[in-house]
Amino acid sequence: MVDEEGLVSFVAGGGRLSAPDNVTPRYRAELMRLMAIFVDSEMAGASGFADCINLAPGLKERITATRMVFDKFNHARQVLELMEQFGANTGQYVGAHPWSSRLDRSVNLRLRRMDGDMRLNVFHYPINGWVDAVVMNCLMGQATVVQLDELTRGSYQPLSDVLAVILPVEKRHAELGEHGLKAALEKGHDRTDAQASVNYWYPRVADTFGSSTSDHFSQHRKYGLRQKGREELLAQWQSIVHPILSRFGLVAPGDAPHEMGEQVSLQ
Repeated sequence: MVDEEGLVSFVAGGGRLSAPDNVTPRYRAELMRLMAIFVDSEMAGASGFADCINLAPGLKERITATRMVFDKFNHARQVLELMEQFGANTGQYVGAHPWSSRLDRSVNLRLRRMDGDMRLNVFHYPINGWVDAVVMNCLMGQATVVQLDELTRGSYQPLSDVLAVILPVEKRHAELGEHGLKAALEKGHDRTDAQASVNYWYPRVADTFGSSTSDHFSQHRKYGLRQKGREELLAQWQSIVHPILSRFGLVAPGDAPHEMGEQVSLQ
């Protein structure tokens, strides 16, 4: 039986764990929580985006959206299979929560956890039309890439290996969100409306990076499940999405408006 002190020392030296029998109860709890957040977020994200397929303006966009929904359900399946090795009842998992349910648009949970499923709070909020969907996907897609890239270097090798396969697919999803927003604006979609979507989703996506004072964050670092802190990951995301928004004449809330033909209203 692996002891806590030995495990912490092992992963601190760069060691990687390979099977459920190699972990301690505390490590197992943090690892399972991390995997549950991923699975629940993919389930909820896919279920919510499925409702947007018929909002897509063309057949090509609908096929792309359908593929993204399939990919996200498949990603959930891959990590759920790892959870099954730890005793999770995967047979009941899919029906455990109303994955497509959403709160009122005016609600802002910030970092407060909802009872029940472990989805990131951003997947509790409703999508309001196709452009709102692609803005959300553009912003959240890049956040997912930043966070998954960090987790691919985690100390539980089977999870790192699965996420390394998932990561390039999620990168493509983020790019598709960017392409969808670009196409909508080029076709004349009101930039002020797109900016309103940015204003809505940006802080909610930023909240997915969690709290730097979270006990879970410190435990994750202790167990080698992640290395970077919230501020570093958030800054990395901002360094990616701010230039993307700028190219479209859009700005992150709180930034000075850019002049791109016309000044963008942040009201």
